Amino acid sequence: MIVVNVVISLLVIVVLQFAGMYIFSLMTPYRDMEEVNKGNVAVGITMGGKFVATAIVLAIAAYTNSSIWHMSLWFAVGYVCLIATYWVFDWLTPGVRLSDQLKQGNIAVGTLLAAVYIGMALTVGSLII
Repeated sequence: MIVVNVVISLLVIVVLQFAGMYIFSLMTPYRDMEEVNKGNVAVGITMGGKFVATAIVLAIAAYTNSSIWHMSLWFAVGYVCLIATYWVFDWLTPGVRLSDQLKQGNIAVGTLLAAVYIGMALTVGSLII
């Protein structure tokens, strides 16, 4: 029975992680993986930051909840905060259009945005606990 619960939990975690990444990819006006395939390091760094941030929120939600339903619910709350982070950060930096800078390969913007995502995930994660 324990093995079944672990397998189901892992499947749910993988689905949530990739669903989160898919939703993040819909937020950009370009195709993330196409940009990575072209060698766009800025987009790759940002995607890595999104993946780590999503994983942090998901890991904390999984660690602090004993049911898959509650874990998924808290992940959704944390994930909405991550999405809001992008829009708020874009709004707070009016001189820099994030999506344009990333598409142009601006590594500084990609690194900064990845750090913002990871920092926000840690902050949001502390609220879940």
